[in-house]
Amino acid sequence: MGFLSVLSTAHKWIAERAGAGDIVVDATAGGGVDTFALAELVGPKGMVYAFDIQQEALERTRLRLAPLAADDRLPGLKLILADHAEMVSSVDASDAGRIAAVMFNLGYLPGGDTTVITKPESTLRALDAALSLIRPGGIMTCVLYPGHPGGDAEAAAVEAWAANLPQNVAQAVLYRQPQRTTAPYLIAIERRKG
Repeated sequence: MGFLSVLSTAHKWIAERAGAGDIVVDATAGGGVDTFALAELVGPKGMVYAFDIQQEALERTRLRLAPLAADDRLPGLKLILADHAEMVSSVDASDAGRIAAVMFNLGYLPGGDTTVITKPESTLRALDAALSLIRPGGIMTCVLYPGHPGGDAEAAAVEAWAANLPQNVAQAVLYRQPQRTTAPYLIAIERRKG
């Protein structure tokens, strides 16, 4: 048995800190894989916000969620066509400080236009926004892809951002294969309690 993939590890760590009825965010909806996992986790009494800058990604996400809707297992859902950096202005003010988890899966839409990628400036603003929205004990996960053009700069910027977080605000961990420098890897940030 090998190690869990970075995405499976992100899902596992989220599931350890969020559950039924919680409010969660998928900062990069893409094909809807993370949105679906979050929706199953929080269930029909929960709330999921999913962001993407591409309408195609939101349509793929909507299709992926269709089985949950058909079985009345879909939580409250807002699919938001906007940059993830606009998270604070897009999330209901009453949910600020109550969000259990935020997932980032950076890069580009698989099977889509690979020239449309997440960018360091926007991602760093989104990480700051997410940190301001999550509750104490809440978690953010960020899957990074240094192997595609632009991905290495974004990964380095996110890693530096996480390394510079004050320890009294949050703690960060890194999950990666050091032998494969271009392989995807995971950074997770847990908001400190009190």
